Amino acid sequence: MSPMDSPTHKDTERNQISPLDDEASPNAYKVAIPPKQNLFKEFQYTVKETFFADDPLRSFKDQTKSKKFILCIEAIFPIINWGRGYNLKKFRGDIIAGLTIASLCIPQDIGYSKLAHLAPQYGLYSSFVPPLIYAFMGSSRDIAIGPVAVVSLLMGTLLSNEIDPVTHKEEYQRLAFTATFFAGITQATLGIFRYFLQSTDTNTDTDTRYTCITNVTLFNIS
Repeated sequence: MSPMDSPTHKDTERNQISPLDDEASPNAYKVAIPPKQNLFKEFQYTVKETFFADDPLRSFKDQTKSKKFILCIEAIFPIINWGRGYNLKKFRGDIIAGLTIASLCIPQDIGYSKLAHLAPQYGLYSSFVPPLIYAFMGSSRDIAIGPVAVVSLLMGTLLSNEIDPVTHKEEYQRLAFTATFFAGITQATLGIFRYFLQSTDTNTDTDTRYTCITNVTLFNIS
């Protein structure tokens, strides 16, 4: 038997694949080069993916004007959708939950107003009014709405550096109302531009850094 007919030589020839055979193989695919886009289209695509990744206006396509108006109202007030399935059983559960949370929030919010150097009623207002509004305009059942200790302490400390809350009580209250007003305007603007979608990009490391920075700030204040 010649060396050309040996089993080893035949296996070697069987394992060798030429470039032509590879191109003719049904499993070989060629990826086309994507078309080049101009700068404006790339910017438009980036903005859309950043702020409107879930395409919130897709339900408005191919709808009449009256239907678009109804969808717009439902988007602003989600209570119109989930309120249709609200019943007495859910109301009873909400009453029990509300009384339970109120027993905790009332003394807690009075303490928050003390941290901000404000009268106790303002802490109760900030705890009652935002959840009431969010019940009509919110879309999450688990989010917590209301004041927190860190924000109250930071605002009270920063504002007291400008105006003494004891000797100039009215001026201090005006400054506090102005600060909270512009904070609300900022949050409403971010909500309109759907900036809250960027929170999906945050991870545990980012939350840890934020917690550490907050602790350092509070330590410097104290």
